Amino acid sequence: MKAIVLGAGMVGSVMAADMARDFDVTIADVNEGNLDAARARGGGKIAALRADLSDPAAIARVVEPFDIVLGALASRLGFAALRAVIESGKNYCDISFMPEEALDLDDLARSRGVTAVVDMGVAPGMSNLLAGHEASGLDECSEIEIYVGGLPRERSWPFQYKAGFAPSDVIEEYTRPTRLVEHGRVVVRPALTEPELMDFSGLGTLEAVNTDGLRSLARTMAVPFMKEKTLRYPGHYELMRVLRSIGLFSKEPIEVGGKAVVPLEVISRLMFPMWTYQPGEEDLTVMRIVTRGKRGGRSVRVCWDLLDFFHGPTGATSMSRTTALPCTATARLIASGRLRRPGVLAPEQIGSDAGVVEAILAELRAREIVYSRTEGEASPR
Repeated sequence: MKAIVLGAGMVGSVMAADMARDFDVTIADVNEGNLDAARARGGGKIAALRADLSDPAAIARVVEPFDIVLGALASRLGFAALRAVIESGKNYCDISFMPEEALDLDDLARSRGVTAVVDMGVAPGMSNLLAGHEASGLDECSEIEIYVGGLPRERSWPFQYKAGFAPSDVIEEYTRPTRLVEHGRVVVRPALTEPELMDFSGLGTLEAVNTDGLRSLARTMAVPFMKEKTLRYPGHYELMRVLRSIGLFSKEPIEVGGKAVVPLEVISRLMFPMWTYQPGEEDLTVMRIVTRGKRGGRSVRVCWDLLDFFHGPTGATSMSRTTALPCTATARLIASGRLRRPGVLAPEQIGSDAGVVEAILAELRAREIVYSRTEGEASPR
């Protein structure tokens, strides 16, 4: 079978290399450097195609010969790409952190007979999948909490952070209003609010703040309390709040010396090189998904934990692998017909299928990404 990956960045290149195990794979991108790096990661098993993927018509042309399409584009391109792939009648699995509501294209996908799973990375992605899976196994689900972060293994001043995916999408996390669910209602708060310190075995203390990671969960799950928070080393968020408060994350031009300057473009030019992993630098991914509710009259708390590190054998970052490989596992299920449900699907919507969840977890374990589950009695809220 033939697969194409849209986007040859850190995550897309890992997707392509993994799919090349058992698919005829092409990767598409406008950046020749990205394509060269992806080809090298694939060890000669990946074909490369230069294409402007900001153009929906170009996407329609490049996906036409393929059986399954995978998306690893920047958030600003995600929704238009999703529409273009659906209109082309191709099944799709995507990790783009698009600001638009992907589920709004559900009717279009149904009309074209297309199965499109969106947000199928680590978080959103595995977080939603496992939360949906556990909620479906409870008589009553009262609470879902998600905590996740991608971090450098070594902390360094001043940011104590490096970006495991597109830095522009990190800034998007830090500025996009956050949706939470409280008492069954969606509430909106600014990003980076309500900080809390949490201890993690093997890592120590991390700081969690509100980010807009619930995404589709707020729309698809009837759970009265839900939140998602992003984890960083203590100190990082205070600096980000300072930069945001003085307007450096603004996309609105200001006049400087008689010229229009976009503050976000300036700080991105200065800061993003400092957020880039250098050869030999290692990262980690940490995630905790907590589900509370009742089963058989008993209060239950289920916790899924992930602690994953830079993968030495392949030289791939943890964040790229933990984001890419859930998508490739799901794409294989779609391509094989094991997951065939026309429409745009969020990960939690396939989480009720125990066979699908176990298949994805098994494929991740085979690639040394291990989620551990614990269950106990829930304490009163």
